[in-house]
Amino acid sequence: MKVLNLRCAHEHTFEGWFASEDDYQSQFERGLVECPLCGDKGVSKLPTAPRLNVSKAREPSLAPATTTSSPATPEAMTMQSMWLRAVQHVMANTDDVGERFAEEARRIHYGEVEERAIRGQATKEDALALQEEGIEVMSLPVPAAAKGTLQ
Repeated sequence: MKVLNLRCAHEHTFEGWFASEDDYQSQFERGLVECPLCGDKGVSKLPTAPRLNVSKAREPSLAPATTTSSPATPEAMTMQSMWLRAVQHVMANTDDVGERFAEEARRIHYGEVEERAIRGQATKEDALALQEEGIEVMSLPVPAAAKGTLQ
């Protein structure tokens, strides 16, 4: 088993577990490795120290490794976890109207249908037009991890 520290282009750090280095490379080349928080496929490996199982009697003296990047701090990991839970809450408590978002938001705003919480996709132009009409909208990137049940 190969455990790698990974980071996406948005600075989210996470672990990836692979059967081998070749397995990681194969999945990476096929575009299967992505950030569980934002879905970014621009993932890179972080430097990691190898784990050696040696007895204490023969434990080598190692100089501290210097790296240009480090894994996320506990605070950053907590924030990522909180954000993911918030996204999951939104997903569980809204109706997905898909590409009909702008149309459905207008129908709700103008009282044509009963008010309810919705989510969906809208172009930037549609989102701006909704805001100009006084309809509050916000962009919320939904990571692949939030679309299903997390283990």
